[in-house]
Amino acid sequence: MDGAQVIEDEVRELIRRKRLDPARDQTVLQTLVHDVVRDYEERSLHGGMTPLPDRDSATQQVLDAVLGFGPLQPYLDDPTIEEIWVNEPQRVFIARHGVAELTSTILTDQQVRTLVERMLKPSGRRIDLSSPFVDATLPDGSRLHVAIPDVTRSQWYVNIRKFVARAHSLDDLVRMGTLTQPAARFLSAAVASGLNIVVAGGTQAGKTTTLNCLAAAIPSNERVVSCEEVFEIRLNLRDWAALQCRQPSLEGTGEIPLRRLVKEALRMRPSRIVVGEVRQAESLDLLIALNSGLPGMATLHANSAREAIVKMCTLPLLAGPNVSSNFVVPTVAASIDLVVHIALERDGSRRVREIVAVPGRTEGDVIELAEIFVQRGGRLVRGNGFPSHEEQFERAGFNVTELLSER
Repeated sequence: MDGAQVIEDEVRELIRRKRLDPARDQTVLQTLVHDVVRDYEERSLHGGMTPLPDRDSATQQVLDAVLGFGPLQPYLDDPTIEEIWVNEPQRVFIARHGVAELTSTILTDQQVRTLVERMLKPSGRRIDLSSPFVDATLPDGSRLHVAIPDVTRSQWYVNIRKFVARAHSLDDLVRMGTLTQPAARFLSAAVASGLNIVVAGGTQAGKTTTLNCLAAAIPSNERVVSCEEVFEIRLNLRDWAALQCRQPSLEGTGEIPLRRLVKEALRMRPSRIVVGEVRQAESLDLLIALNSGLPGMATLHANSAREAIVKMCTLPLLAGPNVSSNFVVPTVAASIDLVVHIALERDGSRRVREIVAVPGRTEGDVIELAEIFVQRGGRLVRGNGFPSHEEQFERAGFNVTELLSER
């Protein structure tokens, strides 16, 4: 057994004796770890103990094991890493700048289970045979997803999606090359004017980051209520209320789905509603809210702006057999004003590929779209379309023609 492991065992024994809580007594535990390391080094000088090759490294290893998440903590601390996932104890992957890498980290089955238990403890959520999936938020805001057998073949699958906040506004997206300046000016005006916006894209495309940057353009006097599966949205607004779903109890009761949150949000006097990700029947409640004059934004998994609109016409049908496309299609056409489609490119960069407007006209079950900005030759350029609700832009002090003619 190496010196760091001996020190870790001694620290854990002291934690049990002193009845310390790693979540609450962090300062005390940091002092305790340094004291045990110093004591170990003194004993090693007199023989009988293996000397520490690197005191600082050993101290950090013990701190990570006791106060953090063990071997995964260095990846959580690294700001260049966006996601961590465990396929099996010997295969731990990370994504750095959008590119996947296999790490040299080797875990044991027991380490994986222990780490998951510690990660879930602050959220109060659980995982067991009756509930083999779990979503939770870590103390640093990262999103945790775990799946266990018999849903998986034999291993525990762990995904940690970090919220690497490199962008906080539309100007930041321009600086990073995700968006052009003319497109950012238009989107900022659209948000300030109260248009309803859907941000579409694939997994890890940057939908939530883009949504946060769009929300930064919301006027400061508005009250925003956000709804999501687990807390991921981060808005720097004066009047913001955040809601997340709740899992059922051991008895199978007490679940609060996203659809319930959307309904409850409407009772909280919102000026604007933001839905973290639309996946199922909650899309119907969102459409009804947007159609009643409440501005809002949401994210959606889709491969293009057109597919996002098609999906918004399909998901509400999951709400029940009495919901038909005859109602949903014109409601989508009247409720959604803009779709921003963003994609993760092969080199790991994120790019907005198109911004389309929904003029509100339909032909059969097909909703007409107008291209405001499109990607040509790898660049986002002005399209031929114009947004609807020009009067909303005018009330907010914007001239759409001048806005879209700027270079």
